[in-house]
Amino acid sequence: MEQRRFAQWLKAHAKFTLMAALLVFGAVARAQIQYSISEEQRDGAAVGNIAKDLGIDHRTLKERGFRIVSTSGQSMFTVNKNDGVLYVNGKIDREEICERSTPCLINLKIALENPLEIHYVTIEIVDINDHAPSFPENEMHLEIGESALPGARFQLEAARDSDSGSNSVHHYKLSHNDNFRLEVKDRGEDGKSPILILQKPLDREITRRINLQLTAVDGGKPAKSGTMEININVIDINDNVPVFTKDVYSVMLSENAPIGTTVIQVNATDLDEGLNGEIVFSFGKSVNSKVRKLFDINTLTGEITVEGPLDYEDKDSYDIDIQASDKGTVPHTTDKSIMIKIMDINDNKPEIEVTSFSNAIPEDSRPGTTVALISVTDLDSGLNGKVSCSLEDDMPFKLLPSSQHSTYSLVSTSPLDRETQFQYDITIVAKDAGQPSLSSVKTITVLISDVNDNSPEFSFSPYAFYVIENNVPGKLLFSISASDKDSNENAVVSYHIWRENTEENKYTSFININSENGEIYALKSFDFETVKTFQFQVIATDSGSPSLSSNVTVNVFILDQNDNVPVILYPVSANGSAEGVEEIPRNVNAGHLVTKVRAYDADIGYNGWLLFSLQEVSDHSLFSLDRYTGQIRTLRSFTETDEAQHKLLILVKDNGNVSLSATATVIVKVVEPKEAFAASDVKNTVKDEEENDVTFYLIITLGSVSVLFVISIIVLIVMQCSKSTDYSSKYLQDANYDGTLCHSIQYRSGDKRYMLVGPRMSIGSTIAAGSNRNTLVIPDRRRRDSGEVSK
Repeated sequence: MEQRRFAQWLKAHAKFTLMAALLVFGAVARAQIQYSISEEQRDGAAVGNIAKDLGIDHRTLKERGFRIVSTSGQSMFTVNKNDGVLYVNGKIDREEICERSTPCLINLKIALENPLEIHYVTIEIVDINDHAPSFPENEMHLEIGESALPGARFQLEAARDSDSGSNSVHHYKLSHNDNFRLEVKDRGEDGKSPILILQKPLDREITRRINLQLTAVDGGKPAKSGTMEININVIDINDNVPVFTKDVYSVMLSENAPIGTTVIQVNATDLDEGLNGEIVFSFGKSVNSKVRKLFDINTLTGEITVEGPLDYEDKDSYDIDIQASDKGTVPHTTDKSIMIKIMDINDNKPEIEVTSFSNAIPEDSRPGTTVALISVTDLDSGLNGKVSCSLEDDMPFKLLPSSQHSTYSLVSTSPLDRETQFQYDITIVAKDAGQPSLSSVKTITVLISDVNDNSPEFSFSPYAFYVIENNVPGKLLFSISASDKDSNENAVVSYHIWRENTEENKYTSFININSENGEIYALKSFDFETVKTFQFQVIATDSGSPSLSSNVTVNVFILDQNDNVPVILYPVSANGSAEGVEEIPRNVNAGHLVTKVRAYDADIGYNGWLLFSLQEVSDHSLFSLDRYTGQIRTLRSFTETDEAQHKLLILVKDNGNVSLSATATVIVKVVEPKEAFAASDVKNTVKDEEENDVTFYLIITLGSVSVLFVISIIVLIVMQCSKSTDYSSKYLQDANYDGTLCHSIQYRSGDKRYMLVGPRMSIGSTIAAGSNRNTLVIPDRRRRDSGEVSK
């Protein structure tokens, strides 16, 4: 039954008020709700559904971080993140929370994120009549002289009731008697004080002791009461009471007055003589212990001094009862009230509270993004409690005041760049308007989180590397590197080679790259004689989301090594050995050209520069060898005593650091002039026929190659025209590079002139039959007959 009446009472008194729908400021929504609950609620009792009253979907409470962020009674309440209901957390005793303050209010701040919302909830604790009035003592003893006149007043100890409002002490009742009546003085916040008034003179001879019962009754329904026994002894002495010199005592006193400061001095007189006229001062019986700790009274002089620290913020005035009593056998006491008003001084610094704070914001946040909510309070009053808030340094942030008193939003004012500054230490200064003013500072650190807004950058662009041919497959050739100004995973760079199935990128299949460190390896050996230079594209990609990338062109130049042995072109016998037979007439003169040793080297430069030398010869006085051209000539005329056959061993070597060589053998037969002429005619005829056939086939081949070359050029021009500028800019034009200088050696054999050249061939030349590609035939327009033959 009691629970049902309590539930009906709660339903009748519970209310809420939605204040100011939504005040949107700096992307923060605010609202204020008020509830009322009775004290002594059971643990877990529901106060109200905050989510429902604010119109917030309860399904989003948990992910939005629905919570109490700041409160004057945070431990007394809790919120359910599933349904948004506010519950009582533990026992609520209004007398413990608010003492005698009315109304008893508890303020909560409710926060939600994404978007950020702050709502203010005020809960009024309604008093119930759960305390009965009580007196400090169960018995009170009074001594009253029989000479006391009707109307004499006797201060009684007031009853105290911890409840407030109508549930506190409502009235007093005095047991029935003929001599006394009861008067009640209302002291406002300090309650009601009972005064016993004599209404009929006392006669000690008739009645020596009077026993009364004083009852204090509160205003609750049902009412509760407390009693005190009053024992009055009637004496026959001292019939004059002390009289204060002033009717009203009032004084102004600054808070934080030093201990021992004189507040006021009161005076009283008594017409009696002797001990009955000597007066002592004391605090009234209704003065509580807290006031007695703050003030002291000199019993002889009536001087009231400061005994403890005074704080205007705790209480701004004190109404103190004092008593002046004589020293008679039956002392007379006079009561007087002293009003002490406390003056506020600026003794409290403003307090800065960060109620909501995002310690890291993305660098791409737009200006106006809310970083924190700042609440500033000052316990002083008036100008001393008026606070202004500002930022100490020039930063891309500012404070915006909100409609809620002393609340600010810290917002960004300009775009942020983590690569320029990754952290801001923001100092907030709060300053009151007092004289002198007091201020306080608070520093918060805001970190700028990274977003992937920087592409990787290569150390060089383009890269150029030189690689010696015949490199070891799988061995490191070179490395490239790229850096990213972003941080963490946004700055982790990976590499890969752009492989396009085109003729220009055909060499990318021969190389590979380490995706983590940019080291490039060759999968095969390079041959300078096959390829001299090539290029490819490397793409660096970061690990951001979405990822950013950049590319660079890598040009690779192959350097020549002396890795090719000289090849003998002439003389070459039928079985492929470098050996030949030359016949010359016996009657030739000195300087006659016997033959010419022809050779070539696939290398270039010094590696392909050939020198000729005689290793073995049967007669050193008969033949000479030109070391550069390989021509063998006679040094003198033949004699009858010279042998008819001579063997010459010729060494051909290049000029590399480690030179390579080959040898050829030439056998010279000395014959009579007629035999030589016949042999020469037969040889020339055979050579002419062979060379004519070879020339015919070479002309056909060269013509076909030329047609294919022209078609290739036309197709290449069309493809280049169709490509976009961006695409074609990826590639460099093929450098006209062969690694070193080209060389050539000309020589003549019969009626043909030959040129030994390096790897590059001149257009329009023909390849000599039976020779390698480095030997070209230069057409000769004139037919020359040997002088020896004409003779």
